[in-house]
Amino acid sequence: MMKKLQYIYVLLALVATSCKLDEIPVDTASNEAIFGSEAGMQLYANSFYDILPNPDVGVFQKDDLSDFVARNGVDNFLAPNALSPITSTGWDWKPLRNINYFIENAQNSPVQNKEEFIGLARFFRALFYFDKVKRFGDVPWVENTIDIDNDGVLYAGRNDRFDVMEKVLEDLDYAIENIGLESDATSTRITKNVARAYKTRICLHEASFRKYHTDYQQTATAERWFREVVKEANQITGFTLHKAANLENAYRELFITKVPYADETMLAVALDAGLQVFSSANRRFISPTYGNRPSLTRDFVKMYLNLDGSRFTDAPNHFATTFADEVQDRDLRLKQTIRSGDYHRTENGVPVIAPPNFTQTYTGYQPIKWCYDERFPYDDESRNDNAHIIMRWAEVLLNKAEALAELGEMSVSEWGNTIGALRERAGIATSAASELPTSADPYLVDYYKGKFTDPVMLEVMRERAVEMIFEGLRTDDLIRWKLGELFQSSKMNGIYVPALGEYDLNDDGVMDVCFYQGDRPSSSTPGIAFVRVATSDAAGQIRLSNGTSGEIIWNPGPREWADRKYLYPIPLVDIERNENLGQNEGWK
Repeated sequence: MMKKLQYIYVLLALVATSCKLDEIPVDTASNEAIFGSEAGMQLYANSFYDILPNPDVGVFQKDDLSDFVARNGVDNFLAPNALSPITSTGWDWKPLRNINYFIENAQNSPVQNKEEFIGLARFFRALFYFDKVKRFGDVPWVENTIDIDNDGVLYAGRNDRFDVMEKVLEDLDYAIENIGLESDATSTRITKNVARAYKTRICLHEASFRKYHTDYQQTATAERWFREVVKEANQITGFTLHKAANLENAYRELFITKVPYADETMLAVALDAGLQVFSSANRRFISPTYGNRPSLTRDFVKMYLNLDGSRFTDAPNHFATTFADEVQDRDLRLKQTIRSGDYHRTENGVPVIAPPNFTQTYTGYQPIKWCYDERFPYDDESRNDNAHIIMRWAEVLLNKAEALAELGEMSVSEWGNTIGALRERAGIATSAASELPTSADPYLVDYYKGKFTDPVMLEVMRERAVEMIFEGLRTDDLIRWKLGELFQSSKMNGIYVPALGEYDLNDDGVMDVCFYQGDRPSSSTPGIAFVRVATSDAAGQIRLSNGTSGEIIWNPGPREWADRKYLYPIPLVDIERNENLGQNEGWK
């Protein structure tokens, strides 16, 4: 048996050899060891999971490139003149060849339940193509392995993105019909319900893209895709929002558990210290030097409602509210997302009060969502072994709610089952959480540049923002809503500082930070953080919006948006191989 398994591993390595679209590995002499048995097909199918997000890169880093996160430096996507056909990446077709090879051979397999494995393969092909279409728009549709002398396919042009997405939808429907596993107690395997959940994500993205990117003239086709979201969400059973005895822990504990909570988590990568499989969540959020040092912005924090359901931004003095006051009596997700109030960490098991640390945060809104409270060894090494959530029930509820809002079909009961349920889990008063909104929030209308004015849609957008922060969806949301300008125009703003001097950020009687200009002052408070306030808007500096008072403004460097960035350029090296690919509009 061991020799047979070794043979299968070698065969898999040959089949999955790295390749460009025009680099085709030679098939092995026999595929019987794989396709002749269910065990062999299962072993091969495990290789498809490599398409899912890498736990060390993590979904929690993707929002670093968004309007809500102040970070160290500017990503190449937004840095002036940094993204070009020369620097563009992502035109990689290795996983597709691996999947198509499996599908072709599985169709001829004698294994009785081969359709289940083909369904799994087609699910992953749908994910592969969804990512390619998001990135590049038109792409070649290839559903068979390619012979090395098939120049008609190797050097063909690209297929229309809308035609490709129809193929993606066909793959998803086939997967849902044929994947045998309905659910999985470990939340680590692709099941029918996981495929349904991904379909809601993919169809929502496609519907919004068709509606708001009007230059493609596909607006009339968007409704069908919105309806697919609602239809598929309604087919998912067996999940609920995770709740703890104390709602002040229910949200955050989803993200710091080692074993996924299967009540809400639909798909996760379970990490394992014993197998040395880790992520770097603590280091990336807490270290002042490792990673992007992400901090949330004040404009984002303003979106959290008060616990009584009222809007924080309706208060006349909300713009001049200090940090210690603005985090009081707010949506409980806020204190489970950032350091505030009585938040504490532990050092070798000893609790230590931990206010926002300005040696680690630019804005004062310091994330804790994915981070262990224990400092050692997680802050200084990549040792996180908390489960890496990829899909959860809350997102399905949000996807359904947005589709209903877009269709103009949100009812009181549907609101209560989706947005209302999420808000009740966040501690918001039931009477307010379940109330269908009738007036548009002026703050949100202004934030979204007047593009969205429907009260229901705006509240869905608010809920999506606060519920899913640092789960890797925000960049795609801005793209599908055609709000790319927010990548550039959003303020990297932080807490309100009434005047230069020392401040107690968590009301424990101890000063935590000192803002100053000129020479650094002395302080009698051990461990206080000193923040030098710049007098100009120089890159890499913190200033205050009114000079010596006001909101913190962090300038990471120049950011540039242009509508051509809704699609990445086709890498020049690939166009040189195949000139029939052409280039996306606006890129030279």
